[in-house]
Amino acid sequence: MKVVIQQNQLAHGVSVVARVVTPRSTLPVLSNILIKTDGDRLRLSATNLELGISAWIDAQVENEGGLTVPARTFADLVSNLPNQDVILTVDNRTQSLNVKCGTLNTDIKGISADEFPPMPSPDLDTAIPLNVGNFKEMISQVVFAASTEDSRPNLTGVHMSFDDEILEMAATDGYRISISRATMADMGKQKLEALVPARALSELSRVAVNGDETLKMTFPPGRGQVIFHLKDVELVSQLIEGNFPNYNAIIPPSFKTRTVLSTADMLKACKQTEIIAREGNYIARLDIQPSEGEMGTAQLDISANSEQTGSSEVIVDASVEGVPLLISFNIRYLREVLEVIKTPNVILETNAANTPGLLRPVDDDSFKHIIMPMNIPR
Repeated sequence: MKVVIQQNQLAHGVSVVARVVTPRSTLPVLSNILIKTDGDRLRLSATNLELGISAWIDAQVENEGGLTVPARTFADLVSNLPNQDVILTVDNRTQSLNVKCGTLNTDIKGISADEFPPMPSPDLDTAIPLNVGNFKEMISQVVFAASTEDSRPNLTGVHMSFDDEILEMAATDGYRISISRATMADMGKQKLEALVPARALSELSRVAVNGDETLKMTFPPGRGQVIFHLKDVELVSQLIEGNFPNYNAIIPPSFKTRTVLSTADMLKACKQTEIIAREGNYIARLDIQPSEGEMGTAQLDISANSEQTGSSEVIVDASVEGVPLLISFNIRYLREVLEVIKTPNVILETNAANTPGLLRPVDDDSFKHIIMPMNIPR
């Protein structure tokens, strides 16, 4: 193999795939990046057997071929090259990659490309088309609520369901649930469910940079995988086996108190309160008080106490309908959901101190977030 490629394009391609590399694997090839010609382009691939990413870069291909090289060594080298043409040459006899750029001439020992795990090819004729920008927004609204505990693998994924033209995504860690819905007009009528690892969707959101591009999603039959295909990037992930909780059964059918707040003001108050609350298991008390009489002012009082750090109280102007309530939530959970709500105002709906609350944007039914209360220490 011999190719000529621009340093900045090569560096970008390496940054796309390198994050999925397994640094310490029982299979040495999983610590490597595959470098292989593909027509008039260069393909870079990395996988940890659960998640794999490939990136294609325009290149001047003089001789076809390929090799895998240690990801960390190659990434560090490429990032420190001058912004000039890079010549990559594979010596099949020594299984090494020669890198020339400017005054640099480096040889890297590799492993045969034949030992790299095969990556499945998508059937684009049966793929579901999705707008990258819209899909990335949906991802951002749910992935933060997925569990990071491997002891409950079914909660580390995002549940995706397709019902006719509606795509619904949901994630939960057992303490909160994020649900995002959108109409996908080009999807066609179909019914499908899948549990996709949250990490795979986070990586997809990172590498899919063109918001106007069409993303094609396909599920190879019988493989338990999903493939996301873009013009220059392809991501393949194993699906998670197991049942996802029936989250719709957890959503209260009605609420006794409805509090409307400025999203920015509430987010700022949560960030201020979290400084104290993080030393006390992130517990924050929300004292919701409707206005008394026509001239009264409704408000939300957020407070936190920590034996180690001190105490904090923030008052947020609010519009409150219903009964007063004192309820405790994890303030970090409140802050994280407010960070993904883009509308100027947000609604907090509650019933009692021991029942879930619901946060949703004003005048936007496409997103809702259920959050479980915390026990108030006596």
